[in-house]
Amino acid sequence: MIRIADYITKAAWHSADKPSLTHEGRTFTWAETEERCWGFATALYDMGVRPGDRVAYLGLNSHRYYECYFVPSRIGAAVVTINYRLAIPEMIDCLNDCVPKVLIVDDLHLDQARAVMKACDSIETLVYAGDGTAPDDMVSYENSLTGDRSHIDFEALGSKDNDPVTIFYTGGTTGKSKGVELSHINHFSNSIGGINAYGFREAETHLLSGPMFHLGAGARVFWSVVLGAHTVIIPKFDVLDLMRVIPEYGIDTIQMVPTMVTMIFDHPQFSDFDLSSVRLITYGAAPMPVALMRRAMEALPNATFCQGFGMTETSPVLTVLRPQDHALEGPMAEKLNSIGKVIGHVDLRIVDPDDNPLPVGKTGEIVTRGPHVMVGYLNKPEQTAIAKRGGWYHTGDTGYIDEDGFVFLTGRIKDMIISGGENIYPIEIENVLSLHPTVNECAVIGLPDEHWGEVVHAVVTPAMGKTVVEDEIIDWCRENLAHYKCPGR
Repeated sequence: MIRIADYITKAAWHSADKPSLTHEGRTFTWAETEERCWGFATALYDMGVRPGDRVAYLGLNSHRYYECYFVPSRIGAAVVTINYRLAIPEMIDCLNDCVPKVLIVDDLHLDQARAVMKACDSIETLVYAGDGTAPDDMVSYENSLTGDRSHIDFEALGSKDNDPVTIFYTGGTTGKSKGVELSHINHFSNSIGGINAYGFREAETHLLSGPMFHLGAGARVFWSVVLGAHTVIIPKFDVLDLMRVIPEYGIDTIQMVPTMVTMIFDHPQFSDFDLSSVRLITYGAAPMPVALMRRAMEALPNATFCQGFGMTETSPVLTVLRPQDHALEGPMAEKLNSIGKVIGHVDLRIVDPDDNPLPVGKTGEIVTRGPHVMVGYLNKPEQTAIAKRGGWYHTGDTGYIDEDGFVFLTGRIKDMIISGGENIYPIEIENVLSLHPTVNECAVIGLPDEHWGEVVHAVVTPAMGKTVVEDEIIDWCRENLAHYKCPGR
């Protein structure tokens, strides 16, 4: 039986006095985190939350947010992470879809919480997750932790195995956001597979700076519990906050996207901080441009780099480009354009439009199956059935696998540009553009054309202190790509 919250109990048993969480200068031990989780589980039960119910969280990263990844499952409920960047109508759509009984909210989002509660009949209680005095219309998170729990049979109530633990809303490529239900087995398998693939170590200190309403950052919560790691949480990504806490707490591992890496190196105070404790930098969302990777390796010589690729529906990691595969020179250098190799617990194939497996080097849709694939889309059985048809989750991403087993992403099926009958994948062109010394960021789209059907169009932003010259960019593409793939043909 798998119950992901049991790993908090395990950490509290084996490492009671060791640090579990640090947030805004306050550090908790594993014993304290365990006690707080049981306390809030009791509070939720006394608020009327029962198995099958949902509890929503709206706020910035915090130790309370971390705790709520686990607490609802102890009484058979699931947590729903709400993107605080959404407009009120979008939040209302999500909450009316998942119908939570309780909405937990921090200091910065009180007005949004009140607004959505008026439009969401299911919400019975607002919980204030702040350090001050709770507003009159809300229950205090902190004051609710000491209730009597003797009347609750947690063993009978707690969810397990394939029961949902979390619901993350993802826009995907079609329509309104969909609630992705992920189970105990989903999160456990991703944690075990990710720990091995990334090379995470027990009891290290890692930094959590990405938004916890996204699984990209949130998945680290689960592996940190499995490993008994110390998690230092900053409310949201801020370059100065990140650089400050690394030497303060001796951060071993950090997670970023390439844009965040650029922001750090471009910051005028970068050289003021000692970042030498960082052993491992994991990144995702996009392959690291070679020029940026070279810059990162030179600026942080003690660190190794590891890229992960996946999606919310796969809890999330499918492939990893390991540190030993990050070569800037030699025959392995071309692998930097890949998304790595399939990790141990994942079954992944490339298929044609009829779902027939394709051989090495052939481009098709990436599909996957295994214990990492979501339970389904909440309240959307038809969309779930389509996405998981034939027993395989269809990612909508296109790519190919080379003779060495490295997976190369070529784009999304819906983003594919068809020009003169040729299939063109924007990411391939973007990878080439990113290598030009004057280009900082780029995006490639298809524009309608009477003759070709569609033509390739590139949008670029210049690197700091550089000037982008259109003809130079076009010539660069023509030197590195077939002409039909080039912008401005």
